[in-house]
Amino acid sequence: MMTPGPDHPITLEAAANRWRARFAGHVIADTDDAIILREADYPARVYFPRKDVAMEYMSRTERSTHCPYKGDAAYYTVLMDGQFAENAVWTYEQPYPAMEQIAGRLSFYPDKVEVYEVYDAAVNPHPERAAAEDPIIRVDEVVQHTDSGAGAPQRAPWPVTADQPPPPGDDGGVR
Repeated sequence: MMTPGPDHPITLEAAANRWRARFAGHVIADTDDAIILREADYPARVYFPRKDVAMEYMSRTERSTHCPYKGDAAYYTVLMDGQFAENAVWTYEQPYPAMEQIAGRLSFYPDKVEVYEVYDAAVNPHPERAAAEDPIIRVDEVVQHTDSGAGAPQRAPWPVTADQPPPPGDDGGVR
């Protein structure tokens, strides 16, 4: 076991914004509790709490690796809509003491799973309204389930007819 230091720095910080992971056009992880790990000259990695990851699309693999600074990593393959990404996810279930903040969290290889930062103002422009509602339904939760992933609804909204008078001769279905 090696300890991070000036020759091999590792920092952990709570993410300032929401983070997501998307695979096969579906959001498979969404959290406002991500940890950003920066290690030496490697690209920063985002660690998601397991509770915020759709584990039903993951299957544990035989692969394991060892990092002298973090410990032993286990891997998962993602399978969704007939597409799979082998060993695309890793976790340190029992990391060394200096890295205990990432225990049980998951991180994704960005060349296999899209990992991106989301600014809450863009997906929930009125958090004060959402906080007052019961149950809380955030705008972004609805959009995730009604759009194709391209940011647009799958079909055009129906025209508003509630405040228009019925056409002449229309009895509104009453006979």
